Amino acid sequence: MLDLAVAYRQETFERIREPLAERGIRVRHVRSEQRTFDLESPPWTPDEFDVGFVYPSRMMEGGVVDGLLSVPWVNGREAVLTSRNKGGVIARLGRAGIPVPKTVVVSNPVDEGDLRNVFGQFDSPVVVKPNSTTRGTGIAKVDDLDSFLGVIDYLNLVHDYRATGDKSFLVQEYLPNAVDYRAMIVDGEYVGAVERRLPEEALDAGRWKHNVHRGAQARGVSLPAEYREIAEQAAETLGIRFCGVDLLALDDRVVVNETNARPTIDEETKYENGLYDRLAELVRTTRR
Repeated sequence: MLDLAVAYRQETFERIREPLAERGIRVRHVRSEQRTFDLESPPWTPDEFDVGFVYPSRMMEGGVVDGLLSVPWVNGREAVLTSRNKGGVIARLGRAGIPVPKTVVVSNPVDEGDLRNVFGQFDSPVVVKPNSTTRGTGIAKVDDLDSFLGVIDYLNLVHDYRATGDKSFLVQEYLPNAVDYRAMIVDGEYVGAVERRLPEEALDAGRWKHNVHRGAQARGVSLPAEYREIAEQAAETLGIRFCGVDLLALDDRVVVNETNARPTIDEETKYENGLYDRLAELVRTTRR
């Protein structure tokens, strides 16, 4: 029986425990946040775990956990950092010929003239999003120049705080009526997808973010071969072995909007057969 260290205890942790246990992998929680670490009497012995699942989201605490466990990770620090940098992901995928939305990265602060020029490159509305947040946090849709500059004013106030590490943000084209998919890639192979959609009453109220953590519902779907190939190419280009690839699909195009090296796994019934066989094999090949 292999021991797998999982640094977070949310939906994915509970969902993967039994299926992986059936395949000879014991899933155990290694708490990395909101705790104390006595480094003279660490909470884990050096040989207690064989492999780690996903590097902790907080890099500093993650370094402590990584140092104590000394295990290889299915998705290590570099994979998490690569995926978290939304602008970097768009840049890498675009250079590889993978379709992405029109995007301008702004390294704040810049002159107002530069901001006006950026806004003028898009048809309104535009999407403004922080470069390194998750779950739709801080993303805004802006219809006019004055509102756009007002949103940037708020960002300037936040970025003025010296401890704010990431002072960049993205301006992207808004794709109305796009269908939002999360494709799951395990070790380079598509294993299923979900469509994320807000309830009709939320859409009627003008809401537009299809994040599950903001109330959207996820249902299992079978993606066309073209979409599957794009998702696999994105994960391969980024070098992320366990990857959620977010696709926005319109009638005439599909683009990779974001990626996630810490993707939530939905109920097994929403994916293709073989999800946990592939995941278990990936864990085994990663072990020390």
